[in-house]
Amino acid sequence: MLTWISDLKIRWSSVLTSSSMFNLGGPKLYQVNDINFELGMNLFLYGAILRDRAFKVLLSSDLVQSAALLRKAAGVYSYLSREILIYLTPDEDRTPEATPHISSVLSLICLAEAQAVTARKAAENGKSDGLLAKLHCGVTEFLAEAADILLQVTTKECKDISSRLMDYILSCKTLHELKCNKYIVEGLDKNDDKVVGIAVGVLRRALLSAKKSMPKEDSLRLLLKQEIIDDLTSLLGRYERQNEFLWHGKLPCATDLPSPEAVRIVSIIPYQPQKSAKKLFFKM
Repeated sequence: MLTWISDLKIRWSSVLTSSSMFNLGGPKLYQVNDINFELGMNLFLYGAILRDRAFKVLLSSDLVQSAALLRKAAGVYSYLSREILIYLTPDEDRTPEATPHISSVLSLICLAEAQAVTARKAAENGKSDGLLAKLHCGVTEFLAEAADILLQVTTKECKDISSRLMDYILSCKTLHELKCNKYIVEGLDKNDDKVVGIAVGVLRRALLSAKKSMPKEDSLRLLLKQEIIDDLTSLLGRYERQNEFLWHGKLPCATDLPSPEAVRIVSIIPYQPQKSAKKLFFKM
């Protein structure tokens, strides 16, 4: 058993490195003679499979199951970062998937996606605009935390990570910031004579913030534009015309605008290793 572990011949490629994506000679292959590495890579793949299943289930509109699968995936990545990868010897040539911080990033992304699905379910159930705004703001908090960790990883631990991962995180964060502000506007008291000015201020602030944090990838920029930016731009124009021709109200300063509040209502479903995995880990 020990002889076999010391001479592993399994090699893995990475989907997260920029060199693997643009290497004309094929993807870079990694080999680490450590059973923790093999267990870690298999668990990373298992988390990815759960996440993929969640999105396939989402297409069938089973939002509850989709959110549960994403929470399970988050639990797998959390377990991976805390219980498996910490035992690997630091190695500059290690695949990003085998670093604890990357698993933490993936866990937060899955939690953000689970909360986004939950927010969609809440909207279908007719929940208030105020609650929907808080749920989408909660999504942005998960993603902001993931972005902070990823930034540390790319500057200190693993500089070869593809920028597409950060682009995905920031584009999702921008999307849910815009949705949050949309629900803030829709939840304003229509009997308040200042509502039009507040709506203009909130929408201008949201669109300006989105402009500053647009992803680099053209496909993601186009998706954001089609998904919500065009809608909010049209809504802003409507409120601006109302204010110009009907209300003639003075727009409130930034400090007087309502601030988004975040609520996180999803958590990981803890991963429970099978008996065989526990036995293997113990024998090591």
